[in-house]
Amino acid sequence: MVQKFQSPVRVYKHPFELVMKAYERRFPKCPQMPIVLDCDIIKDESLENGAKRNTSRRCKLAVDAPYIFKKLIGVDFVYFLQHNYLDMSARTLSIEAVNESFSSRIEIFERCRYYAHPDNAEWTCFDQTATLDIKNFFGFEHSMEKMGMKQYTQTTLKGKEIIEFFISQLEEEGITHVERWVPPLDAPKSPTPEKEQHQHHDILLDGDFIARNLGQLSPMQESKLLELRKMLDGVDDLERVPSYQTILRFLSARDWHVSQAFAMLRDSLQWRKEHRIDALLEEYTKPAVVVEHFPGGWHHQDKDGRPIYILRLGHMDVKGLLKSLGMEGLLKLALHICEEGIQKINESAERLDKPVLNWSLLVDLEGLSMRHLWRPGIKALLYIIETVERNYPETMGRVLVVRAPRVFPIAWTIVSAFIDEHTRSKFLFYGPDCAHMTDGLAQYIDEEIVPDFLGGPCKTMIHEGGLVPKTLYKMNSLEDHDDDVTIVSPASGSALAPVAVAPMKRLSAAHQHDHQNLYKSVDLKAGFSHELLIRNEDPKSVLTWDFDVMRNDLHFTLYRVTQELPQKNDDAVSYFDLQDFVEGVNYFREEPTLVCRHKESVQGSHVMHHNDSYLMHWFSPSGAQLNLFYEVLSSVNYKGSMTSLQSAFSSNSSAASSVQSR
Repeated sequence: MVQKFQSPVRVYKHPFELVMKAYERRFPKCPQMPIVLDCDIIKDESLENGAKRNTSRRCKLAVDAPYIFKKLIGVDFVYFLQHNYLDMSARTLSIEAVNESFSSRIEIFERCRYYAHPDNAEWTCFDQTATLDIKNFFGFEHSMEKMGMKQYTQTTLKGKEIIEFFISQLEEEGITHVERWVPPLDAPKSPTPEKEQHQHHDILLDGDFIARNLGQLSPMQESKLLELRKMLDGVDDLERVPSYQTILRFLSARDWHVSQAFAMLRDSLQWRKEHRIDALLEEYTKPAVVVEHFPGGWHHQDKDGRPIYILRLGHMDVKGLLKSLGMEGLLKLALHICEEGIQKINESAERLDKPVLNWSLLVDLEGLSMRHLWRPGIKALLYIIETVERNYPETMGRVLVVRAPRVFPIAWTIVSAFIDEHTRSKFLFYGPDCAHMTDGLAQYIDEEIVPDFLGGPCKTMIHEGGLVPKTLYKMNSLEDHDDDVTIVSPASGSALAPVAVAPMKRLSAAHQHDHQNLYKSVDLKAGFSHELLIRNEDPKSVLTWDFDVMRNDLHFTLYRVTQELPQKNDDAVSYFDLQDFVEGVNYFREEPTLVCRHKESVQGSHVMHHNDSYLMHWFSPSGAQLNLFYEVLSSVNYKGSMTSLQSAFSSNSSAASSVQSR
């Protein structure tokens, strides 16, 4: 197994000659590097009138390993050979080090360079690479690999610290300047050496750049960042090299596996080229339906400097937008938002002069109902999520979900299966009073920019949403229903859990009809009831419902029944007409009776803890029309919590697709 390590460029804000004088004080040993026990010079020669000096040392190093490991391999220390090639004329020092001990079993090769900064002759640069090739090491290959990584990290961190220590020591002794080497007057002129070609980057990746633009990275992360950047040099037809911020995001998305990150980034760069993504900000014009009916927009920055995008999802007419824009049109809108996000991230980082690598999303779910789970809309959402996660990884820093109604767990159960686990961990959920809670939005957003629709003082320029007029529809292929097909996860290729993929159960077995729509329409005469009986054999499964009151008022109650009920043959007959059917004895009120007004929409859910039957009961005092849907989420597939979610009432006015909480 071969491990490669590489550090970014370290910059000493001191001249090369002073750094070299400090470097010499490291030998034969120094207290800052206790692992080095001693160094003996085995060769030292001066060439070209002192312009060059070649020095070889045999260094004795302590074995930094557990006692039992040292006993097994039979040594307490090992030897390394170090070869230094100093060129005072070119102002460079090249260092090569190889292991002498166990060289037949393991090969360690390290190369370091000190050289004058290419843009500032008074500064000195340092870079370092190493390879570890373990052939056979007494069955401890994996342990050696881990120790090698640990040792590289320690020496990388210590290296600059040691040089700075000895420079400070020199200054205390009054040595703050060392003259540059000049050839003797009588020395024969040698041919001007070609300049050493240093690795070229558009930006010199040094410690200051990393701290200012990328944040805190470990030496191993810095090494992998450089390794991936070098791999991109071999990509054919690369129109422009992505920024270090972009490279960092792809590495983080693949858990710092360089080869996986490279494959992901290479595919994304090809996708950007094929779809002209780099020109999207200049060429894309928002269609009129987006300008007039899309409830989303940018809104200041959070406390970490991340740009905030607000999406009032509960106010969005998903069907209208999809039928007006089509799948690709909706995707292009999402990509344009992502490109704007990258632009705003960079602007925020430049303005604040600190690392800002992602943006925040605030999602308002007031008004979310089962209509938002229209199957073509869900398919479009999953398609967009897949595309964005594949090409804009780690651009989402935090997702604040506010005013989630009880129907939300259904949507979350379906959608979260397609969201990367690391991304899911960034979601934070808040109830209706999110703006005034002690641990609410104020933790992440300054109070003066909390939007007014959440009870804050700041007005937004975000559209309220609303129904898209059918005159703007362009898609005739998207019907109000969708075929019963299994949705397959693009990430894993496996089918989702039954709740997310099976044809949604519309009614219980006794009440199923061959409807094409998800919702069933029921007409109730004055004084009559409509009842649905759900026999539960899955404790802790979740019963969810969504219904509209289309005419007059209704009363809705959820009961739990402990006795076996007969199958009804006449819908006009109520279970409550049965003899010996007594509340508190063989049936119990699980949810209080709700008075549902004309044109209201009601969503709710209930955890069915018992192996009993559950009875959904609607009563019409004066005759009404009911448009209803219900679904049971199995306990295996549903992993959410219902404790903080409340029933939601909403106005289903024809003037707006959004629904307002009472």
